[in-house]
Amino acid sequence: MGKKVIVIGEIRNGDVRGVSFEAVSAGVDVANGGEVVAVVLGEDVNSLAEPFISYGADRVIAVNHPELKLYTTDAYQQALLQVIDEEKPDAILMGHTSIGKDLSPRLAMKLGLGLISDAVAVEVMGEEVLFTRPIYSGKAFEKEKHVGGSVFATIRPNNIEAKERDEARTGAVKTIEVVLKDLRTVIKEVVQKATAGVDLSEANVIVAGGRGVKNKDGFRPLQELADHLGGAVGASRGACDADYCDYALQIGQTGKVVTPDLYFAVGISGAIQHLAGMSNAKTIVAINKDPDAPIFEVADYGIVGDLFEIVPLLLGELKKVEVRS
Repeated sequence: MGKKVIVIGEIRNGDVRGVSFEAVSAGVDVANGGEVVAVVLGEDVNSLAEPFISYGADRVIAVNHPELKLYTTDAYQQALLQVIDEEKPDAILMGHTSIGKDLSPRLAMKLGLGLISDAVAVEVMGEEVLFTRPIYSGKAFEKEKHVGGSVFATIRPNNIEAKERDEARTGAVKTIEVVLKDLRTVIKEVVQKATAGVDLSEANVIVAGGRGVKNKDGFRPLQELADHLGGAVGASRGACDADYCDYALQIGQTGKVVTPDLYFAVGISGAIQHLAGMSNAKTIVAINKDPDAPIFEVADYGIVGDLFEIVPLLLGELKKVEVRS
């Protein structure tokens, strides 16, 4: 029997985050022939509804309200509780992002549901749905089966591939009004750091630097390589602690968890705290002067040498290949 699945979409800077479409794809599997309903919240979000249909949603509910323009926990929680109460879904999915990690436990508590967080795979076996999630800092994985009530899970970005977009799909878009009362938090303005380029948590290619880059300028060749590959620059905690770069770039147990297709670990020794954030990358290339560095134990390809010689050489060879092709 098919299920009704609600997927909570996430919007950043006026666009839908990729993990929302990955959650829609997971929702199609969980629905198992049932209905997938995407929910988008904001001030004027009807124009963002169509992509959800193309990626597999059957319906989209657009919740427009001035107080939803910028994310606040209590406003989004109040709005979603009204939608969920009306729809009565069998499952609720959303991205395991900063917002997802903040909102999902509060919603689950209000709804009286258990929460499966940070799922990296979804399997449907008859009426049962199994979620795979990492444990022990990514050293092992466990499968969880939700028993009783609705399923509520968050999906780790870049692990469940979004289904191919089908522009021919059609579906209904419904706009609803919600009542928001006694909001405790009102955001007047969000001042973003002046960062450019690809979002680290959704990047397919990451060039990360550690203490081996020596100083802030040491990140320049890494940025050039990342820019050339259409990727993002990350860092180990050691590089952040040494003030070589901003903590927003930190990857690891106390930073971002990333799962790119290609990960360059440059001048990174491979402390267990860093491995917890990147060891699930599909292909890992390590560049380090120390042949005994632990990072080589998890790397698919290892280069022993000075990063300030190797990275420019690598970038030059990549450019030559493109010229010849």
